[in-house]
Amino acid sequence: MDSIFGVVVAAGRSVRMGQGVNKQFLPLSGLPVLARSLQVFEEAVPVKGYVLVMAEGEVDRASRLARQEWGCRKLLAVVPGGERRQDSVRKGLEALPAEAEIVLVHDGARPLVGVEELVAVASEAARWGAATLAVPVKDTVKEAGTDGFVVRTLPREALWLTQTPQAFRYSLLREAHQRAEAEKFTATDDASLVEALGHRVKLVPGSYRNIKITTPEDLAVAEALLRAPSITGDDQRG
Repeated sequence: MDSIFGVVVAAGRSVRMGQGVNKQFLPLSGLPVLARSLQVFEEAVPVKGYVLVMAEGEVDRASRLARQEWGCRKLLAVVPGGERRQDSVRKGLEALPAEAEIVLVHDGARPLVGVEELVAVASEAARWGAATLAVPVKDTVKEAGTDGFVVRTLPREALWLTQTPQAFRYSLLREAHQRAEAEKFTATDDASLVEALGHRVKLVPGSYRNIKITTPEDLAVAEALLRAPSITGDDQRG
C-alpha cells in the first residue's frame, strides 16, 4: 500500500462536556480518551507515522504524555490547532513529511475505532482518492423548515452517517484545503472539502461502535461498549 500517514485532530474546546474539562484527557476504562485513539494508529502496521493537533495550551502536555506515558512511537509531532477544525487539519497536513501519499484524518474523540476499519478506509482511498467510514442511518430522518414543521421525510436507505477516519490522497486533500481557504469555504469534515472540488468520496462501511465522545452520556456509552467484548464490529455494522 502507498505511504500512509495520519492527522489526529484534538484541538476542540470540549464545550459540551461541561465544567471546563478537556474530554481528550478523561479516563475511559483506565486510559485517557486520546490515548485510546492514538493507540489505533500505533497498532495499524501500514501507518508510518502521524501528527497530533492540539489546542495551543495543551501541546506540551499532550506531547509529554504521548511519548512518556502512552508509548507513542509513531508520533511525529504535536502542533497547535486553529480556530476551526478545518484550520487544525490544515496545520496537521503541513506538518506531515514529504513522502506522505495517503493521509488519514481522525477525530481524537473517537477512541473506539478498530484497526481493521482504519486500514480498510486507507485502502479505499488509495484506490479512489477519497474515502470515509460511514454507517447507514437507523432512524427516520425529517427535514425541518424554519417554522419547526416537517418539510419532508428523507429516504432513509440513501442516508449515511459519516465517521472518521476519513482518508485521501495527500495531494488531493491539500488542494481541497487550499481551495477552501482561497474561497473562504467552511465545511464540517474533510470529505465535504474534497466533494467541493467535484471529486467523489467512497463510503466504507464502519461500525456503530465508533462513536464520538462529545457529552458525558457518550463517555458512559463508550465505557459500556468496552465492557462488552462480545459485541464485535461485524455485529454493529449496518
